[in-house]
Formats: sequence, C-alpha cells, structure tokens
Amino acid sequence: MKILLLGKNGQVGWELQRSLAPLGELVALDRHSNTHCGDLSNLTGLAQTVRSVQPDVIVNAAAHTAVDKAESEPELARALNALAPEILAQEASKLGAWLVHYSTDYVFGGGGEQPWLEDDTTMPMNIYGQTKLLGEHMIDWTCKRNLIFRTSWVYAARGSNFAKTMLRLGQERDRLTVINDQFGAPTGAELIADVTAHAIRQVMQLGPAGDALAGIYHLVASGETNWFNYAKHVLEQAQQASEAIKIKASEMLPVPSDAFPTAARRPLNSRLDTRKLQATFELTLPPWQAGVNRMLAEIISKP
Repeated sequence: MKILLLGKNGQVGWELQRSLAPLGELVALDRHSNTHCGDLSNLTGLAQTVRSVQPDVIVNAAAHTAVDKAESEPELARALNALAPEILAQEASKLGAWLVHYSTDYVFGGGGEQPWLEDDTTMPMNIYGQTKLLGEHMIDWTCKRNLIFRTSWVYAARGSNFAKTMLRLGQERDRLTVINDQFGAPTGAELIADVTAHAIRQVMQLGPAGDALAGIYHLVASGETNWFNYAKHVLEQAQQASEAIKIKASEMLPVPSDAFPTAARRPLNSRLDTRKLQATFELTLPPWQAGVNRMLAEIISKP
C-alpha cells in the first residue's frame, strides 16, 4: 500500500507519520517539500503530485485552520479548505484511491446541548466552518471512497495549545479568567492519528466491500468539558505531576464567551456524537482526561 500524506508537520500530520508508517510506503509532504508539491494553494501542482505518486490512499491533514484570520482572507480559506480537497478527490477518484480528510464541528450552528450526529443539519457560523463544509461537499460529490473525520478541540504535545497556555499563565498570574459556556471534548492528535490508521487498515483489508464504510464520522475523545474546567484540570494535574511546577494563580473566574471578543464567532456546543465511528470500526474512545494527562506528563518531563 502506498499512502500520500499532506500536512506532515501539523499537529495531526506529525502523529500520522508515526501511525501510518507501518501500513506501507509513506510519502509525507508539507507545503515546503521539494520532491513533490504539498502546497494546497497550488492546485495544479497538487494534482501533479497525486498523478506522480499514484497512491492507494491520500490523507489530507493540511488546511487553513486560523479561524479568526479566515474572516479577513475568505478566498484563501476557500482555496485550502474546499478547492484543494476537490482536486484531491478528483485525482483519488481517477485512481480508485481512498481519500481521508479532516473536518470540524464548526460546520454546525453550535447551539443546543446534545452532541451533534453526522447527519444533523449543518449551519456554519463563520468563514472557517463554511469553507470546511464546502470541502466536505466537494469530496462527497467527487470521490466515493472517502473517510471524513470531523473533530474538535485538537491538541498535541508538539506546538502550542490551550493546555500549554494555561500552564504558563497559571505560573505567571495570580488570577485567571476562562470561558465557561463553550462545551466540547479535548482530543489529542495522537488519538486522531491512531484511529485514522485503524480505519484505513480496515477499509483496505475489506477491498471493494470496504466502500460501504465510506462517509463522515465524528472523532473526538469521550466525555465533555468546558474551557474553564479544562483549565482547572490542567493546573491541578500539572501540580500533582511535578513539585517543580508552582502554580501562582490562586483564583480562576469563569466568564462567558463575549468577555473575549473574536473576529469569528465560536460555537457554544462543540459536542460530537461518536457512536457511528465506534460501532463501524469496533473502537472504544478514551476519556478526554486520559489524553490530556499523558500530554501534560510529556511536556512537564521535558527540560
């Protein structure tokens, strides 16, 4: 099996290099790669890359993910999040290859309290969500062999993330204010990568029968929290994990989302129902705390 991975140096892409390597020959690219074009803004180069590599599976972990910035550069967001996936879908369809793509809870309206199902009505509230939804449609219309994983609140030990920011601020400030009206499940890039590899292995082993498993799946860790309780968990776990961690913040105040105005509106409900994914691929998704604790242990242990 030959796998073409795009976005190899992103949070999910970095973990995918590890999880996909045992499945076969892996060609991993980012937008700066020299051997082949991995730049999603270069649609012609992207198509040429797929034709040259001739993969059995394309995994697209690249995207325009700067949610606020997308409001001021909608055409670039559309190119990266919709037009590039369409090109990948066209080329995958010609080859009979599978296309794996990542989307987001931002395709929904963000209201209510129930976890979103895959076939719930979509109603994105910002440019990022609109372009990601368009990308889903482009793939669905163009390539029947597709796996689209919607996820949310993604983090990794590598790079910046909410937990790292809270850990730093907790050691610098006496008082923290954190949003408490947005709900979701922090989901590790490691978990996303491992589930992706498991799903690819399963559909490829089934051959043509694997086509029945194509479609959209929700992929997040189990359980739910809000940003305020997430921050509390991070600080408590960090302090327990290392005596060297001195949390200065003695007060944490919960505040509504409008206390921190942003260019793009954020959904209050980022809960995703994962029962379809777990049943189809015979998986049990771990609680969000398990992945966060492991990530904290990793970053705290580094000098």
